Amino acid sequence: MPIEMRRRTFLAAGAGLFAAPAILSLTGGRARAATTLTLGHGAAAGNPRAVAAEKFAELVKAQTNGEIAINIAGSEQLGNDVAMLTSIRTGSLDLTANSQGAASGIVPEIAALGLPFLFRDAAAAIRVLEGPIGTDLDAAFGKVGMIPLDWWDNGIRHVTNARLPVATPEDLKGLKIRTPADPMTIYIFTALGAATQQIAFSELYVALQQGVVDGQENPLANIASSKLYEVNKYISLTAHKWESTPFLMSPIAAARVGKDGLAAIKAAAKEAGVLQRRLMAEADVKLLADFKANPAVAVNEVDHAAFVQATEPVNAAWIDKPFGGFVKRLIDAAKA
Repeated sequence: MPIEMRRRTFLAAGAGLFAAPAILSLTGGRARAATTLTLGHGAAAGNPRAVAAEKFAELVKAQTNGEIAINIAGSEQLGNDVAMLTSIRTGSLDLTANSQGAASGIVPEIAALGLPFLFRDAAAAIRVLEGPIGTDLDAAFGKVGMIPLDWWDNGIRHVTNARLPVATPEDLKGLKIRTPADPMTIYIFTALGAATQQIAFSELYVALQQGVVDGQENPLANIASSKLYEVNKYISLTAHKWESTPFLMSPIAAARVGKDGLAAIKAAAKEAGVLQRRLMAEADVKLLADFKANPAVAVNEVDHAAFVQATEPVNAAWIDKPFGGFVKRLIDAAKA
């Protein structure tokens, strides 16, 4: 279904948006009411997360012969990531491709995936998440009323700002950097000497434009799709952390679709996740070339060793947390 048509459907649903009966499909010659689920996310149109969400909806429809339909509400139409997580737990939202930072407010362990320089790329992170670390996180989310379907990629992150090329940690001192409400990112930039401020992603462009903050950190795909480079000339390739996009489902929605429906949804999430991670990898290559070719943008490499050294205390601080055992296992798994 085209995005605009889906948006009209979403708006027309009104107060009944989250109700199950929506359309009729024929299965084995019998008319059967389809179940409609709503998927919320915060990414802009064209972002790999948004494209993969559309693919997920197509796959669910195909794999269930139209018995499960997915309404997609992107670009924070249903609130920010924190609000969508609350809606998942109450059952007023069925699915969300969310953010690691917001999720860490409910499952603190997930923030450790963003330890500085832990993963060189998304592939290395996904290999770890497909093992015991992922099993531990699945259980942690289950305890707070959420079902992880897959781990999508929110990218290797870089710093942008409007004032100067950031080549060493010293260049960050005195800069006001927007971070998500993610304790790990705040730890990292505090260790690097920057001042941090938490601003909703939907408000970030204007905050940068008006000078509320000097810069921010995000993967290249997010910098491009939200046009942050228009208000932040300098893109410094710090690669300081990787973040996941946890794709989560409400247990209430899972109960509505039954065992077979849940199996189809999980399979579709995994397949769409392969697409999303591939698009992110391709975007990194293409966008880096595009940014370097753009005379209005300045891209620079950084002193990687200096950044690693400056953020070493972050690991120790997180090992001292109540879930330090998980952090140690994660670091060991990343090194394996």
